[in-house]
Amino acid sequence: MTTTAYLHPDRLLPADAATRSIARGLYERVAGAPILSPHGHVPAEWIADDVPFSDPAQLFIAGDHYVHRLLHASGVRHEQLGLGGARVDPREAWALLAEHWHRFAGTASGYWINDVLGRVFGVEEELSPATADAAYDRVAAALLDPGFRPRALLERFGIEVLATTDDPLDDLAAHRRIAEDDAVATRVLPTFRPDAYLDPEHPAFLRSATRLLDGRPASWRAYLVALAEQRARFAEHGGVSVDIGMIAPTTLRTDETDADAILQRALAGEATAQEAARLRAYGLYESARQSTEDGLVLTVHTGVRRNHHAPTLAAIGPDGGHDIPVAAEYTENLRPLLEDFGLHPQLHLVLFAMDETLFSRELAPLAGFYPSVFIGAPWWFLDAPDSIQRFRAATTETAGFYRGSGFIDDTRAFLSIPARHDMARRSDAAHLARLVAEGRITRTTAERIADDLVDAVPRTAFKL
Repeated sequence: MTTTAYLHPDRLLPADAATRSIARGLYERVAGAPILSPHGHVPAEWIADDVPFSDPAQLFIAGDHYVHRLLHASGVRHEQLGLGGARVDPREAWALLAEHWHRFAGTASGYWINDVLGRVFGVEEELSPATADAAYDRVAAALLDPGFRPRALLERFGIEVLATTDDPLDDLAAHRRIAEDDAVATRVLPTFRPDAYLDPEHPAFLRSATRLLDGRPASWRAYLVALAEQRARFAEHGGVSVDIGMIAPTTLRTDETDADAILQRALAGEATAQEAARLRAYGLYESARQSTEDGLVLTVHTGVRRNHHAPTLAAIGPDGGHDIPVAAEYTENLRPLLEDFGLHPQLHLVLFAMDETLFSRELAPLAGFYPSVFIGAPWWFLDAPDSIQRFRAATTETAGFYRGSGFIDDTRAFLSIPARHDMARRSDAAHLARLVAEGRITRTTAERIADDLVDAVPRTAFKL
């Protein structure tokens, strides 16, 4: 990778010289370490087929909801960015990004795009209306080079493990092709994502559940067996985790009679909101039970109101930048699950939160007692430099550094993966350096922790 004048070599490191010197040394230890990405959204087909990226606007704008949501908030219409099937000159969409680039100052997405433009593409000047065409031309020319296709970039970025996110009934053909291809050194792992199968209010539930049952009796027991069979298939293809996203992580010990009745009503399109909530609670509880049996790591992402603006959902579909965080709670919601399975040696439960108050109040105390619980890294709006610092301060005093998941990039924006991991490594180096400077840990201890945060910690949490 190259570097440019607008990328400060000590970015994100402490301002005072003495602490910065410590942080610089810690960062340099891990800057080139392999990337472990056990939760993300890059489609497996991109790698299996080595799909070239189309153009700079698609790469940086249409494919990244962090970017087009802020442009939308600034008055840019979705159709001007090519969203919702609108046809647009990609250079014009890029010009809109450049026109509004000052609005991204201080944001995580602005930081990542600067990093990618500078270090990956060698763009010499910061983006602006005056430099937009030159930057576009440089990126567009690079995308024609085979060295900028997914497989070459996996090697260039040093990505050792990359997890995708997949429908439980995906045939995993792309994963088979990758696994059988000796030219791909990266471990590309499927992730079982059953949201549409556990939530009767999910728009794809009826279609998904019907396909899953495939003519079996519509009983809860048969439904769970069908899910377990698909989980086993994912594990055979190298999968290590199940990822569930829900607005509230409620769990209930299964009342099979009640679950049967709700499932049948849901398949008829008649389940009430209260019944749907109970079935989700049964589903999360049973997902943990199945993890005690098959060993798959269970990750839970909660506290987001998906598709907050119905007209935008209708116009451009899901993942349109209008998913909004809400308050969440784990301690009472997970109690039935943790009472029954929290000490089981097979269960690894990685809990993510959008509500920062959960970090110190619930996640760190839970992970500080239950050996099955791991603290999910700052996620989505929180996977940013200052949020990471707040996360470290909120969790390490209770649970230390070793009860976490390691950094999670959680992205479909493939070229930003190294930028995001580099940001996390710099942020953690800054935090550790402060502890050393304050005499709270030794330099030797900080060095070990820095090494482990990018290697041993994620390997442990995700059973890599």
